[in-house]
Amino acid sequence: MTGGTKLATGWFLDHSRTFRDAQVRILVPVAALSGFLNNTPVVAALMPIVDDVCKRIGASASRLLLPLSYAAILGGMCTVMGTSTNLIVREEYEAKHDGMITFFAPAVVGIPATILGVGYMLLFSSKLLPERRPAVSVSDDPKKYTVEMQVDPSGPLVGKTIHEAGLRSLPGLYIAEIQRGSSVVPAKPNERLQAGDALILVGALESVVDLRKTRGLLTPDDQGRKLEIPAWRRTLIEAVVSSRCSLLGKTIREGRFRSNYNAAVVAVARGDRRLEGKIGDVELEAGDVLLLEASPSFLHRAKELRDFYLVSRVDSNNVQRHERAWYAIAIMVAMVLIAALNIASILTAAMAAALAMVLFRCCTANEARRSVDWRILIVIGATIGIGAALHSSGAADAVALGLIRCAGKNPHLTLALVYLATMLCTELITNNAAALIMLTVGIGAANSLGVSELPFVIAVMIAASASFVSPFGYQTNLMVYTVGGYRVSDYLRFGLPLSLIVFAVAVMVIPWAFPFPLNPPAALPVPAP
Repeated sequence: MTGGTKLATGWFLDHSRTFRDAQVRILVPVAALSGFLNNTPVVAALMPIVDDVCKRIGASASRLLLPLSYAAILGGMCTVMGTSTNLIVREEYEAKHDGMITFFAPAVVGIPATILGVGYMLLFSSKLLPERRPAVSVSDDPKKYTVEMQVDPSGPLVGKTIHEAGLRSLPGLYIAEIQRGSSVVPAKPNERLQAGDALILVGALESVVDLRKTRGLLTPDDQGRKLEIPAWRRTLIEAVVSSRCSLLGKTIREGRFRSNYNAAVVAVARGDRRLEGKIGDVELEAGDVLLLEASPSFLHRAKELRDFYLVSRVDSNNVQRHERAWYAIAIMVAMVLIAALNIASILTAAMAAALAMVLFRCCTANEARRSVDWRILIVIGATIGIGAALHSSGAADAVALGLIRCAGKNPHLTLALVYLATMLCTELITNNAAALIMLTVGIGAANSLGVSELPFVIAVMIAASASFVSPFGYQTNLMVYTVGGYRVSDYLRFGLPLSLIVFAVAVMVIPWAFPFPLNPPAALPVPAP
């Protein structure tokens, strides 16, 4: 994990000043990124950033999180690589038919649909999406950690004011004071940060974890880097100081955590009280909660010690390898160029990129393995079998002929019906399953009409991704459901017009970009019994 997505977009989002400004700065880059990255990690990486932006400008996150998901879906329609659905449809079609789908083939529909869709969200999100309070809030944690962070002398924050550095309105966290040498400096918004400044901050656990991922801030004296543990093996651990701890009455600096426990103290909490001074000068008391950076083995060793109890891992911690972010971005760009220029297949380019990410230490082999969702692969494999069964049994042809009869043998109307049927299936089952099932039906309809298969393949590709009217049709919609405090009716009210916009663009543009041949058969074939 390098934080590359945040690096690529953070500078753009950090300067948002109004709600409309934030909308543009969030939706446009998200749509652009999602054309070349899987939209699920894009949304996951930007959700906390969107939350930060909303708190800074005083807006409700519910008015931006759902548009964030929709923008990612729209952007994913623009390339074959944009969504797993597009990739699956392309591979399945090319494996069994003579046609070929180029890297940017979906863009003829995706780009105008994205432009109109983003425009619709800019105009109507504040009117159609009510302000809602999320079910879970960071501020609900009663513990207040005191954390000390130093300004990296070679980092990007030196010379910036607290306001310019984005540290003025941190979510769930505030700067209590600045320690500069032997003096204490008030944390005024226009105070310029200097190299080596010690920032004393107070806030909730989740906010402290996120703070450690901020570029330009280091732990005191960079203690984390001095640990005899590789960065990828470190984890954050909460430990409560016991009444029998040998360090009671001593300061954290005197406790020599690095030599005694091979751990570094990141933050300390004493109920909801704010602790004065630097972290190293805090005298330990029984019941203090320490946030430690250590190896996972500390969890086992601590059970044998009398110094701590209630030792637990902080699951939300992910080590961010910021120094590897540009490697990750370069690898991604290379992968896209190789696939777009047909130097190698998308599969070969993606596998090579994944291997390069591990070799350049952008992620570990374990992280790469955990990122594979085996459940989705099983569903896709099972759905391929269902599609084959529909074709061999004649069921797909029967459904296709039913659609053709409803359309009066008109290819344009048949295309529209295939699109609508695919869109409906997407809301009821997974989008990948809907795409594979309706791909068989769409190709059957094209063959029955004697027209090109490609318009129907593109229609299925777009419709299977255009899931806007429920939280369950697409993974990113479900991701923002609880966090944004949404109701199902919000998706229907805000997403239905967007679905109709994409539908209208698709049925008008697809026949123009991928024309039907002019020699349809005079009579419809009869499906085999």
